[in-house]
Amino acid sequence: MLKRTRILASGLFLAAGAVVLAGCGQKGPLILPHAPASAASMPSTSVTPGAPLAPAASNTP
Repeated sequence: MLKRTRILASGLFLAAGAVVLAGCGQKGPLILPHAPASAASMPSTSVTPGAPLAPAASNTP
């Protein structure tokens, strides 16, 4: 009986520790944005076909 109580108490303390550590670093309420970012607000990373590419930087003299 003592062993079962000890195992249950250990489990309880481990669970409580996990809950406490899960909250570390939270600076406010966790909310999702109302609307996803549109494609117009994201920077463009596409390359125009046929446009010359910048030469790669070289460290050799």
